[in-house]
Amino acid sequence: QLQLVESGGGLVQPGGSLRLSCVASAFTLDYYYITWFRQAPGNKREGLSCISRAGGVTYYTDSVKGRFTLSRDNAKNTVYLQMNSLQPEDTAVYYCAARGGMCHFNSEYYDYWGQGTQVTVSS
Repeated sequence: QLQLVESGGGLVQPGGSLRLSCVASAFTLDYYYITWFRQAPGNKREGLSCISRAGGVTYYTDSVKGRFTLSRDNAKNTVYLQMNSLQPEDTAVYYCAARGGMCHFNSEYYDYWGQGTQVTVSS
């Protein structure tokens, strides 16, 4: 079964940047569409960005468009989420998820999830 592990979270000041990584094991990643979600306490899990299998197509939700960039390196079985201009409202646990079908921002459509990585934006 596909296993996903996120890393790269941490504490950053407002306006700062972080790069999250999602590494796959057990299976190659290039069969899957990958989406990053986040969940803050008391909130629903929010879809942020999705990337196609070969990486040629990406989608972003409005709240991160222009600030976050999603990319993938299938040779390394890794997907990256570059996050710039971070703000306190970006504080959440960030998850990557995989599915064999098309991109979708509804978390119910995803079969495989990582354990999450905490991102805290605070001065």
